[in-house]
Amino acid sequence: MNRITTLIIATALTLPLSAAAQNWAPAGENIRTTWSEQVSPESCHPEYPRPQMVRGDWKSLNGLWNYAVTKCGEPQPAENDGQILVPFAIESSLSGVGRILQPNENLWYSTTFQAKAQKGMRTMLNFDAVDWKADVYVNDIFLGTHTGGFTEFSFDITPYLNVKGEQKLVVKVADSSDKSFQPRGKQVLSPKGIWYTPVSGIWQSVWLETVPETRFLSYEAVADIDTKSLTVKTLTKGTAEGDIILAEVLEGGVGYSPEKPAEKVIASAKAAEGKAVTVTLPEVKTWSPDSPYLYGLRLSVIRGGKVLDRVEGYAAMREISVVTDSHNYKRMALNGKPLFQFGPLDQGWWPDGLYTAPTDEALRYDIVKTKELGFNMIRKHIKIEPARWYFYCDQLGMMVWQDMPSIADNTTNKWVYDNWDQGTDTPVPDEWKKNYYKEWTEIIGARRCFPCIVVWIPFNEAWGQFDTEKVAEYTKELDPTRLVNSASGGNHRKCGDILDEHRYPGPKQRFFDSNYVTVLGEYGGIGLPLEGHLWQKDRNWGYVQYKNSDEVTDVYVEYARDLEEMVRSGFSAAVYTQTTDVEGEVNGFMTYDRKVLKMDEARVRKANLSVIESMEK
Repeated sequence: MNRITTLIIATALTLPLSAAAQNWAPAGENIRTTWSEQVSPESCHPEYPRPQMVRGDWKSLNGLWNYAVTKCGEPQPAENDGQILVPFAIESSLSGVGRILQPNENLWYSTTFQAKAQKGMRTMLNFDAVDWKADVYVNDIFLGTHTGGFTEFSFDITPYLNVKGEQKLVVKVADSSDKSFQPRGKQVLSPKGIWYTPVSGIWQSVWLETVPETRFLSYEAVADIDTKSLTVKTLTKGTAEGDIILAEVLEGGVGYSPEKPAEKVIASAKAAEGKAVTVTLPEVKTWSPDSPYLYGLRLSVIRGGKVLDRVEGYAAMREISVVTDSHNYKRMALNGKPLFQFGPLDQGWWPDGLYTAPTDEALRYDIVKTKELGFNMIRKHIKIEPARWYFYCDQLGMMVWQDMPSIADNTTNKWVYDNWDQGTDTPVPDEWKKNYYKEWTEIIGARRCFPCIVVWIPFNEAWGQFDTEKVAEYTKELDPTRLVNSASGGNHRKCGDILDEHRYPGPKQRFFDSNYVTVLGEYGGIGLPLEGHLWQKDRNWGYVQYKNSDEVTDVYVEYARDLEEMVRSGFSAAVYTQTTDVEGEVNGFMTYDRKVLKMDEARVRKANLSVIESMEK
């Protein structure tokens, strides 16, 4: 049985770590969360980063690294500018730097670590996310380049390790933000309104893992409730003819974690390498927001009776589909039953860490609070979260609509939102399209193992929207087990599974098409600025603004009552803007620093549950 062993290793510094740590401090004077106080170079996101494929032998490289900024084209400088706390972007307060990387600049990271090659094993260097272009060197040997700011990538560094002594690691980063063709969501070099501070460089964990030469690279478990089965599709490296894939399903439960693996095997099956394994369960315990049951999942590669690799993970018996009700409305169904999906627009920004939550506890907090408010869904807006965030959604019972980070803002295309099937596509250069498809493929490939995700959203409000029908079809080909919301808020085209309207501030329904699930992809935006919890003293806005908590709550409850009527008229889901304030936006349930819940929690929860239950009435 694999158990996780966490070892935070010291990075090489010009000063001893203890002295260097004393010199680190958050940068700037902006507001921060209370979790900032728990951040230190000695303990910086120490958790195992990949909860869906757990092995025991790994080391975190998070902590203080050296950094320098140069003009593009210049070599790595002999002298560093200082130290930066990984994995926080250079623009963030918690990086200890707090400066914006310009498109004509390179950001150089450097550190050393202890590692040595082991016979018959490989040492993998893992990056969970670097925005946007990363060149990686180990012991002055160039290993390769990765582009894309939201997904994991790895290098096998075994052949390049020194036999003795320290290993040297250098990462060169370039990030053009909104001045180029890359998917970047809401990042802009001149933040204002709904556009925020850019995120450059390493912003998720960096870590080493010792793995067998023959090993699992990824897996996906697809449930079939009718046949009581889980079909496990694996991707492996180094397997040979005659190798066997063993899939064991273990007794799990609500709140299950692969970090504390189950012991009781309840079903198992084998298949030849390269083939999917189908495991039939003795009984089915489904996953839902009310009962998020997770099964333990253990996968093994076997050759000649010997286990070559074994990983721990989990799976869920959950299906998402579309059904037609008695009124001829298309409804989103969970496990075959219509369920109204209701949740906030969640952008995942932090005043101290920007894209990166200060701690793992903070990462989980927003999901917990959303659950406590009575919601059953989160729309993850224009950002991809680290793997542990989706694990917490799986564990807590929170459905997720996952956006693709946009390649352009709202100036590149006309937004036709008041007509159905009259949206236009952006004339996007081929290089833009190439990057979009590459990153969207990587995102879906890396995240489709998480049961919580039920909807993919390729485009939002015409931002960089192109080849809409083709992209919707491509998304469905990548993952036929989920629904596709081809264009949230328009430009509307007849493709995908969902017709998604945006309407501010109050909910309204303009369109209906019996061939599509009709949803309200955004509404609300009720603003309440609270002194002492603002990113900036002026230029704060919401779609509407009120003076106190009672007023804001009253309006929210009124909108919820309107939404109930619309549920009975065909709406199948709704998304309220938004979970927290973000920089200049003050329309969150919570302040940006998460210190104040602006509305009456009990009243909001009651209203939300009533909306969800209205579909059953």
